[in-house]
Amino acid sequence: MATNEQLFERARRVIPGGVNSPVRAFRAVGGTPRFITRAQGAYLYDAEGRRYIDYIGSWGPMILGHGHPAVVEAVQRAVAEGLSFGAPTEREIELAEAILDLVPSVEQVRLVSSGTEAAMSAIRLARGATGRPKLIKFEGCYHGHADALLVKAGSGLATFGHPTSAGVPPEAVQHTLVLEYNNLDQLEAAFAEHGTQLACVIIEPIAGNMNFVRASVPFMRRLRELCTRHGTLLIFDEVMTGFRVGLHGAQGLYGRLIPGLRPDLSVFGKVIGGGMPLAAFGGPRAIMEQLSPLGPVYQAGTLSGNPVATACGLATLREIRRPGFFEALSERTRMLVDGLQSAAREAGIDLAVDCEGGMFGFFLARELPQNYGQVMATDKEAFNRVFHGMLQRGIYLAPALYEAGFVSAAHTAEDITATIEAARATFASWAAP
Repeated sequence: MATNEQLFERARRVIPGGVNSPVRAFRAVGGTPRFITRAQGAYLYDAEGRRYIDYIGSWGPMILGHGHPAVVEAVQRAVAEGLSFGAPTEREIELAEAILDLVPSVEQVRLVSSGTEAAMSAIRLARGATGRPKLIKFEGCYHGHADALLVKAGSGLATFGHPTSAGVPPEAVQHTLVLEYNNLDQLEAAFAEHGTQLACVIIEPIAGNMNFVRASVPFMRRLRELCTRHGTLLIFDEVMTGFRVGLHGAQGLYGRLIPGLRPDLSVFGKVIGGGMPLAAFGGPRAIMEQLSPLGPVYQAGTLSGNPVATACGLATLREIRRPGFFEALSERTRMLVDGLQSAAREAGIDLAVDCEGGMFGFFLARELPQNYGQVMATDKEAFNRVFHGMLQRGIYLAPALYEAGFVSAAHTAEDITATIEAARATFASWAAP
């Protein structure tokens, strides 16, 4: 039986960095990534046969846990019927109808294969629908690896971005403005200077790519007002939060806090695929009909609406719609973060926590950060010690301080208790002389 280290060494010979998505390489925390051989319920099992309580959940999709019987059965039936057709299926319609039923801001939806593809297409659609070139994104919000989104803010207020990846020419990001999350002054300045040229603003309403940071209610309210006033489309990137923080996503939460608030376009992924490669973007009919084959904005995909992926997604959405599902999930997640904070407090360690639905975050800080700069100012080395201490005790957290965590319906009270005890032991060993 190969060890994790042997597999990693082998992988590095044939795959850049030994992984097919960078954060899996453990470079942020050090050490050897765990090569997973199977998963069931709330647990992962690595190549060496060790079991971990999983709080990554495939980075969000596994809201039911791994190997849920209803999902497995639906996928098996779909596989027997055919893997891919390159032609329409009734199941695509059913999934689209399910999304529309849960998200009132969406009247039509286009299915794609990844969150990157969905966000990229939503931005192209916004530009096509408005006839404008510029867009705003926020530092710390990740919307996939399309060229126009791989940017970093400049030194001045509301300056245009500069590429943060080799291979992205400056002209690819010349129309992208990067602002600080939750910064009202920068938002006002950007609209004052560029409002007539702004096609869209794209935002994670609860950011999951700088750990877990919420957009404040005043910030979100003003963002909606400014977009409406200037004819700029507001895009909610709900790849992480959609059907994860609540049945109606983050827009459902903010819609209750800010009556009438709706995005113009929404981007979904992860949970709607149930673990299969599937994402979507949608909005009002008048905007969505700008897409080909009806309109001039081109978008296509060979595997879009894949029959196996849609079966997986539909089965997942059916399960999370059961009465009491999110109440139970939220209670379990709150039990986890409160327990982590209590364990840290016992050891004299500052730990700020937050959660919503089945999504959570924690920071080695006294207060919750409000933007990317504050997140990155937290103690990275301390986080790495926590990560490895928990991993050694059988708890699988995201291997980077800027990633949110996920609880599934498969996590039991006993799993949460075991996690808190592992945290207590980790913090105690850290604080011991």
